[in-house]
Amino acid sequence: MSWLNWLEHRVGFLAIPRLIPTIALLNAFVFLLNLFQPEYVYYLTLEPSRILHGEIWRIFSYIFIPQVFLSHGAVGMQPLLFLLYIWMMIWIGNSLEQAWGAFRLTIYYLLGMLGVTIVTFLLNWGQSEGNVAPFYINTSLFFAFASVYPNVQVYVLLILPVRVKWLALISLLPLLFVFFIGDWLDKLAIIFSFLNYVAFFLPSAISGARHRRQVQGRRMKFTSDSVRTDEPLHQCVVCKRTERDDADLEFRVAANGEEYCLEHLPKPVEQTNS
Repeated sequence: MSWLNWLEHRVGFLAIPRLIPTIALLNAFVFLLNLFQPEYVYYLTLEPSRILHGEIWRIFSYIFIPQVFLSHGAVGMQPLLFLLYIWMMIWIGNSLEQAWGAFRLTIYYLLGMLGVTIVTFLLNWGQSEGNVAPFYINTSLFFAFASVYPNVQVYVLLILPVRVKWLALISLLPLLFVFFIGDWLDKLAIIFSFLNYVAFFLPSAISGARHRRQVQGRRMKFTSDSVRTDEPLHQCVVCKRTERDDADLEFRVAANGEEYCLEHLPKPVEQTNS
């Protein structure tokens, strides 16, 4: 991706090594904070009205809220699910950083945050809606992981082996459902929230499709040339025999431009003087 190479060459110092594991550990801190002092979590949410009143830290602090585990699910299962969530974030973050490098992963996550922030202000999400923002960013992070490592296997419920690409497709279904049946606000939210994925993977997808078309065109040309190469070089217009029928056959081109074997070669017309 040329634009990323250009950007890294100029502002590569902005890379944050081990960004995702750090965010995962801060999620763990907020999870514990929610257990003992849940009222403090509301100071971290992404709320446009409060940001406009000077609470600038909310532009960043909302990514530390593990929303899905703070508000939903059976209480007895929360710690176990949360540990799985933290482990997945660290695993995905380390894997993407190994594949992309710290700078590109940082840019990817920041673009996700930018898209979520823009749509939050456009739709004027409140406290309850704004808390879903980390879900969108982490979902885009998972899709990136599935695109880079599509054949990696994970064990669902620690039993069923499933390739990551299939889990990504399953995760995509509810988003598509909301996108197609929801109003324009829902569509806008999904589009802006996944701008980072589009920016990173759409150019390579277009380039890959163009390369496949070129390869297919070369393959078809090669096949066509091979077919033409298999055609005989000589054929008598009378008996239709070729050099493949008899290796000893000799051919000549007559004055009329047609090719004949010696047996059927027209005899030259003798000229007479009047």
